Amino acid sequence: MDWALFWEWLIKSLILIFTLLGGFAYTTYYERRWIARIQVRVGPNRAGPAGLLQPIADAVKLIFKEELTPGKVYKVVFFLAPLLTMVPSLVIAAVIPWGTSFQLGGRTIYMHLANLNVGTLYLMSVASIAVYGIVLAGWSSNNKYAMMGGLRSSAQMISYELTLGMAFVTVILLANSMSMVDIVNGQRDLPFVFIQPVGFLLFFIAVLAEINRAPFDMPEAEQELTAGYHTEYSGMKFALFFMAEYQKMIVVSMIAVSLFLGGFLGPGVDKFWFLGPLYLFGKVFIMLGVMIWIRAAWPRIRYDRLMAFGWKVMLPLSLAIVFITATGILIGSSWFIMVTSLLAAAIAVAFVYRALRRKAYEFA
Repeated sequence: MDWALFWEWLIKSLILIFTLLGGFAYTTYYERRWIARIQVRVGPNRAGPAGLLQPIADAVKLIFKEELTPGKVYKVVFFLAPLLTMVPSLVIAAVIPWGTSFQLGGRTIYMHLANLNVGTLYLMSVASIAVYGIVLAGWSSNNKYAMMGGLRSSAQMISYELTLGMAFVTVILLANSMSMVDIVNGQRDLPFVFIQPVGFLLFFIAVLAEINRAPFDMPEAEQELTAGYHTEYSGMKFALFFMAEYQKMIVVSMIAVSLFLGGFLGPGVDKFWFLGPLYLFGKVFIMLGVMIWIRAAWPRIRYDRLMAFGWKVMLPLSLAIVFITATGILIGSSWFIMVTSLLAAAIAVAFVYRALRRKAYEFA
């Protein structure tokens, strides 16, 4: 057994896990401060300088908060559901590259945990596991509100996973590889967002629906479902659901950046290896800011329209984008891909606008 390789994998895994755990804590701080700025408030500013210790205070509160388990729950599943939600949000990041490589002790250390030749397939497979935790949490709670939140989540995630899969296919066609490292390196000349901007937009909307972020937060619709699938959870079991949501925000931002925005690539990254993680962090920071801004500014979509949007607009448009991308690659024209995709998106927007106006006239 190569012990040097074992220790390399172990250290990389620990770095990845602790980065995501620390990132989860301070993403909550980032969200509260950014939303406060948007809404002309102050936000957390008491615990530590500028409120920087607020996430630690929240963690201590959740650790010592009393855990209540209702008497009628299905106990084994009730306890396992938070883990089924949280663990995929950690292991999914294993194939995302953080940078190039550097030399240490005569060894070449690559800045990724695993370079699978089917990396995108791994991402889609692990992402689909998270729905089980949410559905089982709602079912095992033996509560009608929680059950409704779990059912909403399963229908929503299955619907938008189809569009998500098509967005992955678009990138695989452009990079001619399913390896995440190859996909990032394939954007050295031009990030894929400039070739396929509509594909990036579809991917971004689909991941918002996948991680139940506003305006797609139907499983947690507090005004309708008294907190949805985690109604009966408290203490650390609730904290695991909370942790999973914010870790998934970070991970999907890393995936989006790697697929469409060049990942860790930037000026000087081949000369100075430490720039790769910094570029990746900067791009993820901006993506998280956009997600938070959407939550602060956009109203929740009505559930029937959310499902109609997924099946009648997102899925047909994503299929069209895959066909357009394949055709553009066949004829060797990036301009054809970009212009035709934008035209298809404009037609989809016109279709949505006309359908909404027709609905408005029906209710008038």
